[in-house]
This record gives sequence, structure tokens and C-alpha cells, in this order.
Amino acid sequence: MGIDPGTNNMGVGVIGINRKEIELVAMDVLKLDQLGNHALKLKKIFETVLRNIDAFKPDELAIESQFFGKNVQSMLKLGRAQGVAIAAALHRNIPVFEYSPRKIKQSITGRGSASKEQVAAMLYRILNIEGVPDNLDITDALAVALCHHYQAGKAGQTDSKNYSGWKAFVSDNPGRVSGSSEGVKR
Repeated sequence: MGIDPGTNNMGVGVIGINRKEIELVAMDVLKLDQLGNHALKLKKIFETVLRNIDAFKPDELAIESQFFGKNVQSMLKLGRAQGVAIAAALHRNIPVFEYSPRKIKQSITGRGSASKEQVAAMLYRILNIEGVPDNLDITDALAVALCHHYQAGKAGQTDSKNYSGWKAFVSDNPGRVSGSSEGVKR
């Protein structure tokens, strides 16, 4: 599942991988601009991500990371939206992976400076999308999911690893964590 976080529009894209075949499972946009209260927007994001996880049962969630913008308030709000989506995935024990906008564009088009329209056009070809989504946040979310699929084969080449939660980290790193996880309240 790919998420393009936002506080006005949040794109959600789900792809399925069957051997080497990539198929479009679902795509949608959550429109939040009608909600005036930022806290209500965050609640809606959390509920929507949980509902999509429950409906589509993804193995992993990929999300676009923040990028530096000119407006600090917008960055803070976007960071909260991203954090809430990540929290929802972790709440369902789904591993989370983050990718920069440049990395996503490069994975899909071969150019990190590609426009949203160029990314969308490439996705139409790769995923055989019929019709044009009315919102580029949808194709951005699909691009995040597809970028993760393309990067998954390279995951073993780095030392960093993503965990679905503290318990998974402790289980995989018994010598790095002092003490026992027994008796810890969660």
C-alpha cells in the first residue's frame, strides 16, 4: 500500500504483486479540505488508513517522506498527517517504509526531477490504468507503492532495516537490547 500524505488530499494506492506481475488493486483520494479542524483531519486519516489496511490486507506500507517547503506551518501539518498514517500502519503491525519524493520519481520515470504529470503518465503504462484519475495525489500514492516494490529487491544491500514495532526489533536484535522484554506493558 502506498500513501501520499496530505492535510487537504491524501492519496491511497494498493498494488498486488504476483510473481513478476504488478496489478492495480485499488486507488483513491481522501478529501479533507471540507474539515476545518486539523485534529479532525488527523482522525480521519488514521481511520481511513486503518480501514484500507483492514480491507486490502497489505504486507507493507510505503509512504512519501517530508520534503522541505517554504511554509513551516504546512510542513508541520504534513508531518502530522504522515505520522498519523504511520501510526495506523504500526497499530496493525504493518511494516512502514519511507521514500523521498525524488527517489519515488526516479524509480518510476528514471528522473528525480520529473513532474507529477510525467509520473502519472508512466504509471498509466506500467499499471494499465484506464481512465484518468481526477487527482494526482492518487497516482502519487501508486508511485510510492511501486517505488517500494522496485526498491524491495535492493533492501538487503543496506544495513538499515525497518521493523513493525519494538517487539520485532527486540526479537531480531537480542544482543543489542539490554534486559528482557518480559513484563513490559504495551
